[in-house]
Amino acid sequence: MGKIKARFEELYESTIRPVIQKEGDLNVMAVPRIKKIVLNIGVKNADGKTIQFVADTLSTIAGQAAVRTYAKKSIAGFKLREGMAIGACVTLRRKKMYEFLDRLLNLALPNVRDLQGVPTKFDGRGNYNLGIKEWAIFPELGSEAEDRSFGLNVTIHTTACDDEGGFDLLKRFGMPFRKVK
Repeated sequence: MGKIKARFEELYESTIRPVIQKEGDLNVMAVPRIKKIVLNIGVKNADGKTIQFVADTLSTIAGQAAVRTYAKKSIAGFKLREGMAIGACVTLRRKKMYEFLDRLLNLALPNVRDLQGVPTKFDGRGNYNLGIKEWAIFPELGSEAEDRSFGLNVTIHTTACDDEGGFDLLKRFGMPFRKVK
């Protein structure tokens, strides 16, 4: 019996990849795809309990254990010392990556009040960054997310060579980008 694929993984392999391949007259290995999704939460003035709360919440959102992040060097202006815990992050790949993207696009983003679309923030190499102000939009958190809330950064890494390729790929998945005037 074959392994069960995520819904968005099946969508990519059966619909999106063949269309992009045909339109661009590309080799199957040259078609842009999503490599990984990184979720990151940074916390200022963090104590041990706050960092643990953030890591647990991020684990619930991602469906995978979160890793604490630490300061690499001291910065006096930010009252930051080397080795201090400053947040948590999760790197999603393969099936969990597609499942998270599905939940983000179909469950979480529609919960954002007055959503006019997400901004087009690409890094020049086809990777996309999305900042989420309130993590309460994720339904798996329930009422516990309303007590304290931190910003969440979602980075979608693609194999696209440029921003246009990354934009096209994410648009085909259903990312609700803002209309450019």
